Amino acid sequence: MSPGLHSVPFLHFTKLDYTCPNPYIGPITTMKFSAMSPIPLAKRLSIRRGMKLLRPHRARNPIPEDMKVVSRVPGPDELERVRHILFPGGDYTDITDEEIATVIPNCVNLEVVQLSGIEDTSDRTIAILAANATKLRGLDLGGCSRITDEGVLELAAKCATLEWIRLSGVPGVTDSAISALVKSCPRLSELELDSCQGLTAMSIRDIWTFTRKLRRLKLTRCKQLTAHAFPALVDENTSVPYWQSTPGDEKDSLAGSTTFFPPLILPPAYSPDNLRVLDLGYCTKITDGAIAGIVSNATKIQTLILSGCAHLTDKTMDSICTLGENLEVLTMAHVSKITDIGVVRLVRACTRLRSVDVNFCSNLGDLAVLELATLPCLRRLSLVQLRKLTDNAVFFLAEHTPTLERLHLSHCDGLSLESIHHVIRKLPELVHLSATGIPALTRPGVERFSERPPHDSPPDNQELFRVFTNEKIGLLCGFLDKEMERQRESEAQNIIFMPRADDARNLY
Repeated sequence: MSPGLHSVPFLHFTKLDYTCPNPYIGPITTMKFSAMSPIPLAKRLSIRRGMKLLRPHRARNPIPEDMKVVSRVPGPDELERVRHILFPGGDYTDITDEEIATVIPNCVNLEVVQLSGIEDTSDRTIAILAANATKLRGLDLGGCSRITDEGVLELAAKCATLEWIRLSGVPGVTDSAISALVKSCPRLSELELDSCQGLTAMSIRDIWTFTRKLRRLKLTRCKQLTAHAFPALVDENTSVPYWQSTPGDEKDSLAGSTTFFPPLILPPAYSPDNLRVLDLGYCTKITDGAIAGIVSNATKIQTLILSGCAHLTDKTMDSICTLGENLEVLTMAHVSKITDIGVVRLVRACTRLRSVDVNFCSNLGDLAVLELATLPCLRRLSLVQLRKLTDNAVFFLAEHTPTLERLHLSHCDGLSLESIHHVIRKLPELVHLSATGIPALTRPGVERFSERPPHDSPPDNQELFRVFTNEKIGLLCGFLDKEMERQRESEAQNIIFMPRADDARNLY
């Protein structure tokens, strides 16, 4: 007999009687069972439930239930329970920075705060948030132009639990604040610093050195960054210790001063193996050597964005090949120095690519597209303004990429209506086709299946706007099928073919 049962004063156990409270029959009930026969399962469960009533009640969980407040200030009865306060991008002219600063001290359980919609958010509010939100995991300050180093330093000093922070479009943030932040927040897994023009190689080197759990890093339009901001490609036979600088250090110009940077050599224990998304779009000073150093250290990158890095060449494509099957998304728009040969090598090495963007890469032609069409997992392909592209490549693409869902062919002037028709007939998964600026699609009747152009676009662009989505692609295919049949009938009857803009099948 369990010792715990003897401690109950009003229960009496004999050889034949088992007395216990039964909540399903009454407050206290005597139930008798034969000592020689087993107690039925239902009765045993009833006894156990009754014994639980005799135990002291445990204290309820003091943590309030999860609560999210979107696009409004939490009310007085919500302050202690709210965990997420979200003001995404929008017009919140009726909500001021002062109102946010007033309620934050009472929101002690805050975990995620998004203030990107409150453009006048100040350092004072961020300081109050850092002092009171001891459980803060995520913070979005994108577009808050009044934030400076003072607010970010407060976060670094008091919010060691931060896991992600977005500071895109915050011009007042400089190297000192970012360096302090990455050194104080070891859990950081996401860091967005788009358009932070004050950042230089100094703080970016600290990001690579101190954030071991980083999975997402965005540095779009940080135009002061050079190759010195990124890990160096190290020869396997080098004899230089990791902690020593190499002789003949190169120099980098930082805000009018000259600073000497040794190559950033990361020990194996500090390699950024967790990095999955890297965005270096329009960092115009980046060279092939920087990309080679990055991919030699961060070997498991899945999404790599290098749009607008005009100095990159086919050497970068060769470096990217080392990512192999890890790479899934590659964006190289406006990188005009890459050629068909570089794309061929890339496709044969990175066979799991599902999204490729080579817009405005003027040196690419049919050979690159023919090779891209062989990718077995390709879902999105963007080929905007490839002047060398012809119908041959588009016909091949339609026959060999049944998984393709989104295709961008705008301003590819040499394409015919027949190739576009073949694409929408052969690609069953296609849900988006962009064909703006293709002269062949100005024929009567096609424009009625297109989406409406943006209101702020020039009148000339509105006339050439051709974007087809979802069910409208099927309707366009049906219309072109009908027109093709009409043309064949006209030829059979030796009648001049006249295109129609409606769905009628009459030859005249």
